Amino acid sequence: MKKYIIIAVSLLISIQISAQTGLKNGMQAPDFITKDNSGKTVDFKSLLKSHKAVVLFFYRGQWCPYCNKHIQQLQDSLQLLTGKGAYVIGVTPETSGNINKTIEKTHASFAIVQDKGYKIMKAYQVNYTVDDATFAKLKNYGVDLDQNNGNTDRVLPVPATYVINSAGKIVFIQFDKDYTKRASISAIAKAL
Repeated sequence: MKKYIIIAVSLLISIQISAQTGLKNGMQAPDFITKDNSGKTVDFKSLLKSHKAVVLFFYRGQWCPYCNKHIQQLQDSLQLLTGKGAYVIGVTPETSGNINKTIEKTHASFAIVQDKGYKIMKAYQVNYTVDDATFAKLKNYGVDLDQNNGNTDRVLPVPATYVINSAGKIVFIQFDKDYTKRASISAIAKAL
């Protein structure tokens, strides 16, 4: 029952995401340098030089069942994606402790980065702020964004997936304000 309540509240969140549009196919992907969940430096430009493509996806947090399902699908297909020369990176506003919970739930072995300050989310135009009413409803159902994200900003990303080729161009986008719709593995693989 709790899962369905979280889903219902998440629908309310998805209605609020009207300002963000995400980047478009053919655009140059913004670069970034950050640390992943294991402390390893993730240098986007270097990854493009050493891989045929980067699969960059944004997720809301370990509390989101749709996020966990998508991450599990990516993990289950990681050999297929890396076999096509891709490097997979997940981006989230959640703390490292909550990233570890995501990894425990999904067994993700690819890089996941905490986007402190939302620089990556803003660059890819996927960030939005949860309104007070929805924040309170989420908290009432056991989802504490302040605790999950380690701050009081209440910022989440639109769940989105980008495939970026070695030239840094975006060749595939899945950006849908309906958080239940995610990029399929077959669509990602086709873009690679």
